Formats: sequence, structure tokens, C-alpha cells
Amino acid sequence: MTKLLDQALEIARGLPSDAQDDIARIVLQLAGAEAESPVILTDDEKSAIAVSKEAAARGEFATEAQVRATWAKHGL
Repeated sequence: MTKLLDQALEIARGLPSDAQDDIARIVLQLAGAEAESPVILTDDEKSAIAVSKEAAARGEFATEAQVRATWAKHGL
């Protein structure tokens, strides 16, 4: 095991169990040991993604103030 991976695991040991499980799932997925089923999107979700991609292609992004307002709304 590399020093970096060992350091990451040591830090993860101090996290809450749900965070540890999230990290474990990511590591397993990156290592190819856990094959998850693809997420099936609804038609509404596909439409929302298409709208977002179109807006991004036009260079339409939220302002910093809009992002901060959204974060504040959700307690982030």
C-alpha cells in the first residue's frame, strides 16, 4: 500500500460511518470491484439535463451571488 493511500485510510477511519461507507463505495468502484447498475433517468430528468447542456453551450451560468444564495438556502 502506498503512503498516500495509507494516509487517506487513516483519515477516513476518523469519519462517521456513513462517510466511511461512501468512501469505501468510491474506492471499490474505482478499483473495479463493485459493478453498480446504471442509473435509469426519467424523461423529466433527461429533459432537464438537455436544457442544462444547451444553457451551458450558450455560456449561461449562474452568477456567484446566485450560487451563494442557493448554498445559503440549503444551509451550505
